[in-house]
Amino acid sequence: MIGDVLTTSILFEALKTEHPNAELHYVINSHTFAVVEHNPFIDKFLVVTSEIEQNKTVFLKFLKFIQKEKYDVVIDVYSKFSSNLMTKFSGAAVKISKYKWYTSYYYTHTFKEAKIPKTNAGLAIENRLQLLQPICNSIPKPIRPKIYLTPEEIKSAEQFLLGNHINLSKPLYMISVLGSGDSKTYPLAHMAKVIDFIVEHTSGQILFNYIPKQIHEAKTVYNFCAEETKTHIFFDVFGKSLREFLAITNHCTALIGNEGGAVNMAKALDIPTFTIFSPWIQKEAWNMFEDGTTHVSVHLKDYNPEVIEKSSSKALKANYKSLYEMIKPDLFFGELKQFIKV
Repeated sequence: MIGDVLTTSILFEALKTEHPNAELHYVINSHTFAVVEHNPFIDKFLVVTSEIEQNKTVFLKFLKFIQKEKYDVVIDVYSKFSSNLMTKFSGAAVKISKYKWYTSYYYTHTFKEAKIPKTNAGLAIENRLQLLQPICNSIPKPIRPKIYLTPEEIKSAEQFLLGNHINLSKPLYMISVLGSGDSKTYPLAHMAKVIDFIVEHTSGQILFNYIPKQIHEAKTVYNFCAEETKTHIFFDVFGKSLREFLAITNHCTALIGNEGGAVNMAKALDIPTFTIFSPWIQKEAWNMFEDGTTHVSVHLKDYNPEVIEKSSSKALKANYKSLYEMIKPDLFFGELKQFIKV
C-alpha cells in the first residue's frame, strides 16, 4: 500500500546517514512508485508488477534476478510469503524482519513490534526504525517520510489550478472523501456535513480526492452537500495521475478526510492534515506526528472508548458500518473548527 511504501522509505535516509557508501535498493509494487520517485537516498528500484504477482513463472524470474544482485543485507518489512522467498533467494548474510513465529527461521534477526508508541511519530515509524538495530550503531530519532516534487511539477500544478479559476491566495482544502475501501470510508452523508462545516467557517475552496472509478461515490458526497457548499467545490479539478495529485496537494491549505495513503502523502509534503479514522484501524500505528495543531485525528475510541476496548479487531472490522455511524460529525466539529482556524 502507498502509506506503507512511503513510511518505509525513512529507512533509506537513516541508512545513508550512517552508511553513505552503501547501495540501497527498494522492492515496491509498481503503483506505489510515484510516492518515492526522485528520493535521493534510494539508488535502485525493483518494481513488482501485477504480472510478477500473478504469474509463478515470471515471479521465479524475478527471484532469480534478486539472487544475481548478491545482497549483503535484506530488511523485510512485511515477512509475508512472497517477501520470505525474496529474502531466501537474496542469499544475504544478514536478514532482518519483524517477528512471526512461523517465518522467523528465514531471518538472522527478528523484532517484535511495539504496541505502545514512545513518541508522536507513531508505531508505524517506530517499528520500522527498530529494524535498523543490527546494522546501525545508533537508531536515529523518528524521521518524517518525505515526497520529492520537481520545480516543474509544482509550477505545472499551480498553472493548472489557476487555469481552473482557483484563487491560491484563499484557503484551498483537499478532501479525502473516500477511503481505500468501504471499511475505511466515513459515511458519505457524514462527510458531506463535514464539508458543509468547512465551507461555513472558512468560505474555502474545496477539491475532492478521488479516482475515475470512484466518481459515483464522490458525486454522492457532492449531492449530499448544501447548495451553498456546492458553489465552493471544484468537482472536476483533480490530478490525472498520482504525481499530479501530489503536486496539487502541495498547493493546498490542508488535507481533510479519511485515513489512508492521501493523508500520509500530505504529511510527507508538509501539508496540515485532519484525519477521520475507521473504527477498526489502530490509531496509534498511523496517526504519525500528530500534535493536536498541524496534524489532528479523530477515532471512535476518542468518544466511545469502551466500544473499542471490549471488541476484537476482527469484530470491529465486521461491524464497521454501525460503528462509523456512531462517529457523528458534530462530535469533532470543535476540533475541526480549531484546526481550520489555526
